[in-house]
Amino acid sequence: MSNYIERFSTSERVLHWIVTASFFTLLLSGLGLYSRLFTGYFTFFGGGQNAILVHKIGGVIFFFSSLYMYVNHKKDISTFDQDDKEWVSQQGGYLSRKAAHFNIGKYNPGQKLFALYIAAATAVLGISGVFIWMPLLFPRWIVQISLLSHGLMFVGSIMFVIVHVYLATIGNPGTIDAMLYGDVKKNWAKKHHPKWYKQTTGDNQ
Repeated sequence: MSNYIERFSTSERVLHWIVTASFFTLLLSGLGLYSRLFTGYFTFFGGGQNAILVHKIGGVIFFFSSLYMYVNHKKDISTFDQDDKEWVSQQGGYLSRKAAHFNIGKYNPGQKLFALYIAAATAVLGISGVFIWMPLLFPRWIVQISLLSHGLMFVGSIMFVIVHVYLATIGNPGTIDAMLYGDVKKNWAKKHHPKWYKQTTGDNQ
């Protein structure tokens, strides 16, 4: 009998890594556009003009793949029940020295909020990006607001992703396996997502 359970299908993982790759491409190509302090990153793309082109292409890929990922997981990340509220009230147990156990479904509230923020950021970055892409076609005030919102969402997304990467690796060992291999150990699933484990396997022990 296998000690593993499937958490993500191959198509889900491919989509996740497309979103991830396009995000970090946008990060590297966009830093130099965000501030002159980071123009050195343009060398990765062969100069500023190439970086702008890559940023535009990466933006289109990120926008559609990220929104598609949100639609695929909308049901799981948009609902919060009493067990989720308990998780939030105790900050997921991260600030406690005592071991905390919660009856969590496929995603904990932190993961849900991260996914919802990224979906909102995708929409804001995509829409504002269009105005920035073609500034002469729109009133100046719209372009200025777009530049501000684009920059704020850019910084916010970086902060959220740093926390996300930490919690998916060092913070919660075994979590990254789901996106690398698709399967996770059953013991890991029982510990971190017991409700999802029971719903998936029918094992109520």
